[in-house]
Amino acid sequence: MITLKNVLVATDFGDIAEAALLYGREVATRFGATLHILNVADSLFTKAFGPETLVSIPTLQSDIEDAARKRLAELAIDTDRSGPPTRTVVLTSSAPAIAIVDYAKHNDIDLIVMGTHGRKALTYVLMGSVAERVVRMAPCPVLTVHHPEHEFVHADTLVAVARK
Repeated sequence: MITLKNVLVATDFGDIAEAALLYGREVATRFGATLHILNVADSLFTKAFGPETLVSIPTLQSDIEDAARKRLAELAIDTDRSGPPTRTVVLTSSAPAIAIVDYAKHNDIDLIVMGTHGRKALTYVLMGSVAERVVRMAPCPVLTVHHPEHEFVHADTLVAVARK
């Protein structure tokens, strides 16, 4: 029997991440698990800036993290309160895959759900893939969602199930 107590959805707030959140919320609801929604904010301290910006980096970093917390709070809203208990987290890192995997390890995550762009060949070589790195390093199964491919969770179905 499969038991899931903690489901993690990693989001960058894009369309594909929205689809992943739909899947993660549904899985967490069906298993009675806690849903963790995680955003990894880019660390400005590791970026190359000129001396004139060094003073504003802490303020800018704080603004980025606050904006991410606000977006996560909006994503966590469950208007009919039929969804799972939800925890939102913002981490700051220049290596999002490592941050996601570390969070999963330290919070007993049973399943990671995340979107993937499905980049091919040269684009993948140049940009890499956070999802692919998470799949390789994760301490648990990873469900990758490639939107808008084959959907098995539909908004209409969720509304019908919620009304029963």
